[in-house]
Amino acid sequence: MERPQQYRFHQGEKILPFSNAEYDARLSKLRAEMAVQGVDACVFTSMHNIAYFSGFLYCSFGRPYGLVVTQTDSVTISAGIDAAQPWRRSHADNITYTDWQRNNYWRAILSLTGSGKTIGYEGDHLTLAQKSLLDEFLTPSTTTDIAPATMLQRMHKSEAEIALIRHGAQVADVGGYAIRDAIKPGLREIDIAMAGRDAMELEIAKRFPDAEYRDTWVWFQSGINTDGAHNPVTARQLERGDILSLNTFPMISGYYTALERTLFVQDVDPASLKIWEANVAAHEYGISLLKPGASCAEVTEKINTFFAERDLLQYRSFGYGHSFGVLSHYYGREAGLELREDIDTVLEPGMVISMEPMLTIPEGQPGAGGYREHDILVITEDDNENITGYPYGPATNVVG
Repeated sequence: MERPQQYRFHQGEKILPFSNAEYDARLSKLRAEMAVQGVDACVFTSMHNIAYFSGFLYCSFGRPYGLVVTQTDSVTISAGIDAAQPWRRSHADNITYTDWQRNNYWRAILSLTGSGKTIGYEGDHLTLAQKSLLDEFLTPSTTTDIAPATMLQRMHKSEAEIALIRHGAQVADVGGYAIRDAIKPGLREIDIAMAGRDAMELEIAKRFPDAEYRDTWVWFQSGINTDGAHNPVTARQLERGDILSLNTFPMISGYYTALERTLFVQDVDPASLKIWEANVAAHEYGISLLKPGASCAEVTEKINTFFAERDLLQYRSFGYGHSFGVLSHYYGREAGLELREDIDTVLEPGMVISMEPMLTIPEGQPGAGGYREHDILVITEDDNENITGYPYGPATNVVG
């Protein structure tokens, strides 16, 4: 039996998160940038760029996936294990490569790019091993890191993206309320987290009945486990007076949103209340700074000053916010739009960014624990719009 290196397996109807016009507009901007940089073909390998330009969010499981974009074509490259699902979820054409011969993935890409061309690749994603195979199979005349340009494009959201992100923020609120209602002394972190996750997944299914459902999660932390923003859920039991971190993360077609809140179980002691109120004040101050024309570094320095004046800056644990879009805790990041000292990006209308100051007070000190509030802001023509609805602060979030 002669076994093919690649084939097309197309069945079913295409179902995408956005309209064809939305993807055409994204590809048009990309192709304009390719022309400026003299790139003949882009070979995308990351989940975020493949999803952004095609709609297809792959499940790698150790296999390589791709999207090849030229001035005339856009084709996703997927493994045979997925059958026709990648085609149904791609705005683009799709080629399936087989594993009956090593490196059929690169042979499929070569069939689209040709050899000896200028190839754009993602320098922040392509491994050294895969870059070596790119050079071996495509024999490019030159290669160009296209990742910075695509990140810049993704940082500026379309109206359709903002509408989806708005839904995500509302779903995060649904998870937040479900978590608040579930909090009781004696329950475990995992019990509370599951309540929030289930509520969000049901809400996403109601709002997006044709979507694929994956990756929505909750980090619900208590006591000492609140010291880090990304600490996993445990089976620790809640106790009266515990500080809590509520973190809901709905994922809709690869688009990440978040809600993060500080809470206390039944009581909050005076030392903790003082820290909490200071962090809430920094949160509100930070929101007021997020306007067109402000740079990320400038906003960061002003909040740093706010905390320093209260002798709290030494407890700050990370930057004050980040972009939203096609990103997740295990893929994708728009590092050019983060509220840190070393980021000079100027805020512009259409960007979406969080405000999320966090203070971590070490164990053994009054008010020990991690304090964090998080809202999502859309930068408008002259200000910002807060699309997070769940309330923050002691008036609402001493619960159980």
